[in-house]
Amino acid sequence: MCGITGFYSTQQAFSESDLRKMTGAIRHRGPNAEGHFLDEICGLGHRRLSILDLSEGANQPFYSNNDRFVIVYNGEVYNYKEVTNQYGITPQTTSDTEIILEAFVKDGIHCVNYFNGMFAFAVYDKHKKELWLCRDRLGIKPLFYYWDGSKLAFASELKALLTLPISKILNKPAIAEFLHRGFIPAPYTIYQNIYKLSPGSWLKISDNVLEEQKYWKITENIGKEIISDEHQAMERVEELLLSSVKYQLISDVPVGVFLSGGIDSSTVAALTARQLSHPINTFSIGFKESRHNEAPYAREVAEHLHTNHHEFIVSVQDAKDLVETMLDIYDEPYADSSAIPTMLVSQMASKYVGVVLTGEGGDELFHGYGMYQWADRLSQGWLKLLRKPLASLLAVGKEARYQKAAELLEYFSEDDISSHIFCKEQGYFSYPDLKKLVGEPWVNGKGFLSKSSLPPVVENRLLTASETQSLFDMVMYLPDDLLTKVDRASMQYGLEARVPLLDHRLVELALNISPELKNNGGTTKYILKQILYKYLPSELFNRPKQGFSIPLYDWLLTDLRYLIDTYLSDEVIERHGYVNKEIVSTMKKEFFAGKKYVYNRLWTLIILHRWLEKNT
Repeated sequence: MCGITGFYSTQQAFSESDLRKMTGAIRHRGPNAEGHFLDEICGLGHRRLSILDLSEGANQPFYSNNDRFVIVYNGEVYNYKEVTNQYGITPQTTSDTEIILEAFVKDGIHCVNYFNGMFAFAVYDKHKKELWLCRDRLGIKPLFYYWDGSKLAFASELKALLTLPISKILNKPAIAEFLHRGFIPAPYTIYQNIYKLSPGSWLKISDNVLEEQKYWKITENIGKEIISDEHQAMERVEELLLSSVKYQLISDVPVGVFLSGGIDSSTVAALTARQLSHPINTFSIGFKESRHNEAPYAREVAEHLHTNHHEFIVSVQDAKDLVETMLDIYDEPYADSSAIPTMLVSQMASKYVGVVLTGEGGDELFHGYGMYQWADRLSQGWLKLLRKPLASLLAVGKEARYQKAAELLEYFSEDDISSHIFCKEQGYFSYPDLKKLVGEPWVNGKGFLSKSSLPPVVENRLLTASETQSLFDMVMYLPDDLLTKVDRASMQYGLEARVPLLDHRLVELALNISPELKNNGGTTKYILKQILYKYLPSELFNRPKQGFSIPLYDWLLTDLRYLIDTYLSDEVIERHGYVNKEIVSTMKKEFFAGKKYVYNRLWTLIILHRWLEKNT
C-alpha cells in the first residue's frame, strides 16, 4: 500500500517542486520511502508503505526491463504469481509492482483484466509520451485527477492536488449531492475540474487528448440465470471466501483482522484463523453507551477463535479530538460518523500489524441492510396506491421509527426510489427536503450532477427491488463511503486494509445468487450466516443487527452540542449562503425538542459548514 502522485503537461505547467509538494502531502500513506520520476512532459511521485518485498529494489517509481515504461502503484495484486506465469515474466524482485509493469509491457492496459486485487496505478510510456491511469474494479483504492483541458494531475488523495497552482472553484451541485447521501459520488468532487476516476476504469492521455473507458462493469456480470440451490450456492461462496482470504494473507509484515463481532468481520476472522497456524491479532472498538457497544460480542468471537484480541473503548473526548482531524483526513465533506471509531481502531492496530482484513461488502453482497426489505415493501402495488395517506398517518406518530417510515413513503418518483431509500435509511435529505433547503437551481428529480442517483441499467434479467437497491449501494455507497472511510482511516496511520469479501470473483458470484438465499424468510445474509455457523456457534449471533455506529445523537445533545452552536449559527449559515437559515433553525428546535431522527441531518450540515469555514 502506498500513495501515488503525478502530472502530465505538454506546456510544462508543473515543476519538480510541485511534484515534491504533492508527494509530501501524502507522506502518511507511505512512511518507508519516497521516489520521483520527471521528464519534460510527465512527473511521477511515490510514497511507499512496504508490505511485499521489503528491499530497496522494490522502491518506486519502478522501471520496466526495457527502460521504456515507468510505474507508480498503490495497492496489491494478490494473484501476481499466476500473472507472472501467464505472461512468462522472469522477475528480478519478489514485488508485485514489477509483475504489473511487465504485464503491461506485454499486453498493454488489457492486463488489468487478469489482476485480482485492489489497485490504483499510473504507467508512463517514455517513447510514445502516453500516461495511463487505472483503478480496481470495485474502487477499493482511490485515485483523483485534475483536468482543465490542457493539463492533467493525479493523486491518491485530494490534498495532494490542492498543493498545485490550479483553480480551486467549488462545485456547488456537489454540495447538494453531499447533503443527499453524506458523500460526493464518483466521478465528482467538491471542486470543479477535479474528479474521482470511477471504479473499474482506465484513463489515457496522449498529446493532450484524454480518453476514459470502463474495463469492468458490474451490470455486465449479472447473468440471465440465477443460482437457487442452497447447497450449490454455499459450496461456491465458501470456496471463494477461503480462496480470497488465502490470497489476502500474502504479506511480508504481520496481518490482523478488524473484528466487530458481526457476521461479516466474524466470517473473515474465522476463515483467517483456520488458515494460519498461529493466533491472529484481532482489534475491536467499544463504547460506554451500551446500545452502541459491540465490544462484548467481538470478545466472545475472539475467545472462540483463540485470537490475540485488542480492544479500545471510545470516549466522547476521543470523538472531540477527531472531529477536526476527520476533515483533514477526508479532504472534502464526508459525513459518515463511523469514520471516528474506524480511525481509532486503525491507530490501535497499526501498533501491532502492518495489514488488517476487514468485513466491508458483506451487507451489499448478501442483503444485510434493512433498506433492502424496505425496497421490496415499497415495490408492492397496494402500498404504492396508499403510500401518501399512510405517510400522513405515520407522520403524527411520536416514535422515530414512525417518522422514518413516513418519510420513506414520501419518495419523489419511481426513478429516484433507490436513492431516496438510501438517504432516508441514513437520515439524510431527500429531493423534496433539498428543494426547500438549497433551492431549485441545484436540484431536479433525476439527480443533481448527473443521473448518478439512478441505479445502473441491467439488461440481462429483471431484478427484484432489493437487488436493485443492493446494486445501487455497490456502485455508489460502497466505493464512495465505506471503502473511502476505511482507506483514509487506515492509511492515516500507515496501515494497509484489505477486503476479502470484495474479491471480484466473489462479487460476480453473489450478483447471481437468488435473493431468497440472501434474505430467507426475514433472515438477512442467510447464505453467509450458514457458512459462518460451520466455524462458530450460531448462538453468538442471535441478536439484532447493530451496525458500526457511534452514540452521535447523545453526544450532540451534550458534549458535542458546541458543534451545533458554532457551525450552525445564523452568522455561519448566512456567511456561506448555501442553505436556508430558517429551515436549519427549525431543525435545531425539533432536535432539542426530542425529534431524534434529524440528528444525522444536523451532523451533515455541521460537517459541510466546518469544511466551508476552513476551506473558503
